[in-house]
Amino acid sequence: MVKNRLDKRLQTIPADIWRKINKIDELKGRWVAGAKLDPQVLGRLKKSVLITSTGASTRIEGAKLSDEDIEKMMRGLSVQKFSDRDKQEVKGYFELLENVFNAWKAIKFNENTIKHFHRELLKYVDKDKGHRGEYKKRENKVHMIDEAGKSAGVLFDTTQAYLTPKEMQELVDWTKEALENETYHPLIIIANFLVEFLNIHPFLDGNGRISRVLTNLLLLKEGYLYMPYVSHEKLVEDNKPDYYVALRKSQKTIKKKKENITPWLNFFLDILFEQSKQAVELLSHENIEKLLSEKQLAVWKYLNEAEEASPKEISDKTSVARPTINQAVDKLMRLKKIERIGLGRSTRYRKI
Repeated sequence: MVKNRLDKRLQTIPADIWRKINKIDELKGRWVAGAKLDPQVLGRLKKSVLITSTGASTRIEGAKLSDEDIEKMMRGLSVQKFSDRDKQEVKGYFELLENVFNAWKAIKFNENTIKHFHRELLKYVDKDKGHRGEYKKRENKVHMIDEAGKSAGVLFDTTQAYLTPKEMQELVDWTKEALENETYHPLIIIANFLVEFLNIHPFLDGNGRISRVLTNLLLLKEGYLYMPYVSHEKLVEDNKPDYYVALRKSQKTIKKKKENITPWLNFFLDILFEQSKQAVELLSHENIEKLLSEKQLAVWKYLNEAEEASPKEISDKTSVARPTINQAVDKLMRLKKIERIGLGRSTRYRKI
C-alpha cells in the first residue's frame, strides 16, 4: 500500500534535514512576530509575486512569456508574439494562484480540490478541454524541459493510469491524516506528498504547475504566511537543474526495496529556507518606520498624503530643514518608496 511506503521512507531522516527545518521555523517565527506591514504594501507585493510566480511556473514547463509580458497581458494589453496556448496557460495559473492567496483559509485539501485546481488551471487551454479535472486515462512520462521549451529527455516513468485513482486517494488520505495528527513535521509531510504526487503524475498535463499551487496552499495552511510575498516558483525556476536532479535521484528509488527521498527533501528545504530568508529581509526593508529617523519619517508621511511635492513644499509642510529633506528623499528613493519627477528647479517627488 502507498500508505506503508510513505511512512517507511520517513523513518530515517538525516540530522542535516532537521537542522534545515529548525532554521526555516526560526525565520517563520520572525516573520510572524514582525509582519506588521501596511496593507497597501502587502497588496503591491502580492500582485508582484502573482506575476513572478505565474511566469516562473509556466516557464519551467516550457512557456515563453516574460514577467513583463504577463503583466501587460493581465492588464488587458495585447501580447501578439506568443502562442494562444502560452497565454491560455498563463491566465489559468495566475487566476488559480490568486484564488489560493486570497482564499486559502476556506479551501479544503482533498481530491476534489486537486481536481478543481486542475480544471481551473486549464480552463482557458483549448487542447486540454477533454481531460480537465480528470485523472489520466493513458500513460504519461515526466520530461525534463530545456531552455527552448523542448523535452531534453525522460526523467522517470510514472504510475500506470489504472492505478492512479487508488494511489491518489491513498496519498491524499495519508497527507491529511499526517497533518491533522502531527505525525511528522509539516514540512516533511508536504515534501513527501509532493514527491509522491509528481511520481504518480495523476493528470495528462499540468502536474508540475498543480504541484506548485498545492505547495503554496499547504504551506499557507501550515502557517508559512509569507508565501504570497516571496515567489516560491521563481526560486525553483532559478534552480531548475537542481530541481530536476533532486527529483530524478529520489524518484528512481520509489517503489524499490529501499526508498530514499533525501535529495528531494534537501532541495525543497533549501528553496524554502531561501524564501524564508527573503521574507524576513523584506520585513527590514518594508517596515520603514524602523529604518527612518524622526525627521525622515515626517517627510515619508507627508509624501504618503500628497500626490506629489517639491522639496520646498515638503520643507514648508513638515518644518524640516532643506538639507535634511535632501537626505530624506535620497534614502526613500534608495528604499524604492518614492520617485523623482523632473530635474533642477522643477524637481518633485511622489510615492511609488
